[in-house]
Amino acid sequence: MSPVTQIDASGVPVRIYRPDRPRGDALLWLHGGGFSGGDLRMPEADWVATTLAARGHLVVTADYRLATDTVRFPAPSDDVLIAWAWLRRNAAELGAPRSAHLGGASAGGNLALGAALRLRDGDPVAGATRPPDTIVLAYPTLHAVQPAPSAALAALLEQLPAGQRSEPDYVTAMYTRFIREPLDRAPAAAIPGVVAPDGLPPVMIVASEIDGLRPSAQAYAELLSAHGIEHEYIVEPGVRHGHLNQPDEPAALTTLDRFSRWLDAHS
Repeated sequence: MSPVTQIDASGVPVRIYRPDRPRGDALLWLHGGGFSGGDLRMPEADWVATTLAARGHLVVTADYRLATDTVRFPAPSDDVLIAWAWLRRNAAELGAPRSAHLGGASAGGNLALGAALRLRDGDPVAGATRPPDTIVLAYPTLHAVQPAPSAALAALLEQLPAGQRSEPDYVTAMYTRFIREPLDRAPAAAIPGVVAPDGLPPVMIVASEIDGLRPSAQAYAELLSAHGIEHEYIVEPGVRHGHLNQPDEPAALTTLDRFSRWLDAHS
């Protein structure tokens, strides 16, 4: 893989991971962190991008603004759209002339799907930028009001410390920090799991089995099915939320193998 470079992409810092033998596709990848944490150095960003680039995929990671008392939606989403427009403009020069994909993990998955909806709907920030050819999501949070876990999942979550269960009250509080408006008046792209997905490209979702956010991923897969959107939904067995931050665990590499095959099949 060529050396990683970090540049300013129309005001949004991005890292570019160029493969030595490009396959002709590009992926804009967004880390998670509950909207208010995470960075481009965490494994969920750097290791994911490095590993996929070693498989021939051009990967760009975006340092979107994190939510604070003064930074809320749509600022992070705007950053994603700006980085996406930059990637689309420069994809051919970067060695990815055939296809471009948008994805992320956890809160980054929310931002990826929300940006795809804004592109679909012709949001002014997006301009005339082409939407992604596919969307790739890892254990995403897509609902502010978390669907209840099944009895089987609830039993698995009981094995975790209380602070690692992503229980409904925790998720709602996370979204309340992220969105200025009351949740019942939130913009659609901020809570993308409740928006009709008509017109979206194919979607791949990999969920973590022992994860309080898994009902959100499953509910969205069911919504995609109901609307006839091509998709693949996989539950990675035996892992907790954020398993891409554990590169030494075999399941993390398994998930990236799945992503690589998906990108190959849709390039």
